[in-house]
Amino acid sequence: MHVVIMGCGRVGSTLARSLEDRNHTVSVIDSEPDSFRRLGPEFNGDRVTGYGFDQEVLEKAGIRRADAFAAVSSGDNSNIIAARVARETFGIQQVVARIYDPGRAEVYQRLGITTVATVKWTADQVLRRILPAGAEPDFRDPSGTIRVDHITVPEGWVGHRTVNLQDQSNSRIAWIDRLGEGMLPHRESVLQEGDMLHLVMREENAAEAYAVLERGPDDT
Repeated sequence: MHVVIMGCGRVGSTLARSLEDRNHTVSVIDSEPDSFRRLGPEFNGDRVTGYGFDQEVLEKAGIRRADAFAAVSSGDNSNIIAARVARETFGIQQVVARIYDPGRAEVYQRLGITTVATVKWTADQVLRRILPAGAEPDFRDPSGTIRVDHITVPEGWVGHRTVNLQDQSNSRIAWIDRLGEGMLPHRESVLQEGDMLHLVMREENAAEAYAVLERGPDDT
């Protein structure tokens, strides 16, 4: 993957190094050139001076070949504007914006932008939202047997009951994030567009579970 990050503070620089450690390519944008020192001498990605909502700056950072964009500067407005430009102008689907005001989260979620409030912020959380589904579990038990993953409900499963998804994927939905709130599914729960599912599964079944999720429900 190629990932463009706006903001080279503690979170941005940590995120950039974490992605590079996983063999992804990274471009980091910041308006202050001195901020790039946080990346360290071993960072091999691009350092682009400018503002992440400037289309020319995004072009220099390789936005047209990017698979994901993270706006993690210190300003809510700058992050949201940049995230919307990345998504709406350049068509980037994996977009995450850092936000200090959790009250805005529902609005931005409806725009298709994943937001992470500062109160629960870590670079690790953003990393998991940027990487492809299944690449990095949220949790793995010490034995390596059980994992917890998050995934946005695939389009093919919207309108189907949670119990059907669990039975066919051989996984369990621990909880669902829906419009900024957590909910526990019950037998009659129906999946809605935009639901974030937190799935518990055996490590050995993960590949099969994701294949079922991608393929869609078997209604036979």
